[in-house]
Amino acid sequence: MKKQTAMNRDWIATARTLSEALPYLQRYTGAIVVIKFGGHAMGDDSEMESFARDIVLMRQVGVNPVVVHGGGPMINEMLGKLGVESEFVNGKRVTDAATVEVVEMVLSGQVNKRIVQAINSQGGTAVGLSGKDAGMITCEQTNPALGFVGTPVHVNPAVLKNLFEAGMIPVVAPLGSGRKGETFNINGDTAAGAVAAALKADRLLLLTDVPGVKDADGHVVTELSPEQIRQMTKDGVIAGGMIPKTETALTAIAGGVRAVVILDGRAPNACLLELFTDHGAGSLIRLPR
Repeated sequence: MKKQTAMNRDWIATARTLSEALPYLQRYTGAIVVIKFGGHAMGDDSEMESFARDIVLMRQVGVNPVVVHGGGPMINEMLGKLGVESEFVNGKRVTDAATVEVVEMVLSGQVNKRIVQAINSQGGTAVGLSGKDAGMITCEQTNPALGFVGTPVHVNPAVLKNLFEAGMIPVVAPLGSGRKGETFNINGDTAAGAVAAALKADRLLLLTDVPGVKDADGHVVTELSPEQIRQMTKDGVIAGGMIPKTETALTAIAGGVRAVVILDGRAPNACLLELFTDHGAGSLIRLPR
C-alpha cells in the first residue's frame, strides 16, 4: 500500500508539472530557439541522448529549435591522430590550410552526424548542415595571424526557415565561406549568436559546463541586463572563459535576439527547465522591460 501511495504521488507530481507547463508551452509555440551545444555533454552518450530527447520534445510542442554545435576536443583528438602539429598565437590555435581541412571533416562529419543521429533516434527529423551550405554564413578573416578563423559578416537564414516549414530540426556546424570561397572555422558561440540574430530568435541558449554568470560572491545571477554585464566585466567579476560568452550574448541581443541564457548543459533537461518552468535555469540576459 505504501509503495502504491508513493507511486500515486509521483504520478500526481508529473501531472501537475505538465499542467503548470501549459502557459509556457503556449508561449513558445512557433518561437525560434537557437541552442549552442558543446562542452562535456557532447562526449557523453547518455547526456547526448537526453539532449536529443529534449530537442525532439521542443519540436513536438511547436518550438522551432536550431542546434549549433562546437567540437574542439574532437578536433584536437583527430589532429593528434593525423600528426598535424598546431601553432598558437596568444593561446589561440592557428588554423592553417591543413588544419581547416581536418576541422571541416570533424565538424561537418563526425560531430554533426552524431548529433543528427541522436535526434533522429529519439523520433525527430534532424538535418545536418554547415554554415557553408546554401551560402548561410559568409565570413571575413578574424586575424591574419590565426589563418582560416572567421568572423560572420552575413547570415542568410532562408534554408533554416525552409527546414522549419518542413518540420525539420537544423543541426549546424560552425563553418563559413569567405568571399573568395575559402572555408573558415568559426567559434561555436559566435556562430550560434550570429544565426540567432539573423533569425531574430526568441531565445539563444548557450549550453556550457558552468551553471551561469556568477556575482562577486560566487552566486549565479538569474537575470541580468546588458549594462550589468558590461559593469561586471569592467569590475573583473566576469572574467576568463565567461567573457566571450557574455560578449556573444550582448551581440546577439543587439542583433534582435529577445533574450540569451547561459546555462549548464550537464544539468538534466536544462533546456526544458529554462523554457517550460517558472524558475528557469542559468542566467538570463535581456534588455530591461
